Amino acid sequence: MKAPRFEYLKAASCAEAVHHLARSDGAGKPVAGWQSLGPMLNLRLAQPELLVDITGIVELTSVTREPAAIVLGACISHAAIEDTRVPDVTQGLLPFAAHGIAYRAVRNRGTVGGSLAHADPAADWISLMALLDAQYLVRGPAGPRTVACADWMQGAFTTTLASDEILTGVRIPALSASARWSYHKFNRKPGEFAHAIAAFVVDPERGVTRGVIGATDGAPHVIDDATALLDAWHPDLAAQTLVAAGIAPGTYEHQIHAAVLQRASRELSHARKRAA
Repeated sequence: MKAPRFEYLKAASCAEAVHHLARSDGAGKPVAGWQSLGPMLNLRLAQPELLVDITGIVELTSVTREPAAIVLGACISHAAIEDTRVPDVTQGLLPFAAHGIAYRAVRNRGTVGGSLAHADPAADWISLMALLDAQYLVRGPAGPRTVACADWMQGAFTTTLASDEILTGVRIPALSASARWSYHKFNRKPGEFAHAIAAFVVDPERGVTRGVIGATDGAPHVIDDATALLDAWHPDLAAQTLVAAGIAPGTYEHQIHAAVLQRASRELSHARKRAA
């Protein structure tokens, strides 16, 4: 099956991209790496009348260092993060996660912003940004706005992004030198989307002990204080945490998420021991 007919425009600036999307009256879509939207077009799961290519916008491939964070442009590729061609402020977490995304050919073209705007619950970046409490930078007809991580994803494949807005970048808080993290996911073979994701970050200097459960039916479940899970693993506490994440007990999904959560907890413990 081939994609339906659509108009194609390549924007030279964020303002131009927003203008084209606004005039489409909801029938337009921005496109960057094509790794998600391309197959959806061919399967006719998406049928926009206008595609606005934003890959030529220099601003969207830029990196900005801030005193306690870094801003990555939305069109930076997974491969650029994997290869540390952009600075890493997460003590290796982002390159590690990028390396596990799909295949190298996909990582060469796929973009961090495209993945976050697509908002597949099983994707890596949507869980990692929740773990790191990142901020989303958005541009629309009314100008720029910043979206808190907790407000970004409203459900599977659904974000707060309006039809005439584009995601321009993501602000990622820097982890301190003493920070430790773990990231574990389950997929049946390399390159597949995850069936379960669990991750932890402990940053004593910033007072952060956070966990996340991803690859659920909706937005990642954030554990704001994961101290109890990390101090002493207990199946009942893990089960309660998974229920809070919307994963029903006794199901296959509950079993694999429980296993992944435990493994991520153990990996974090090992990271602490190596640091000590």
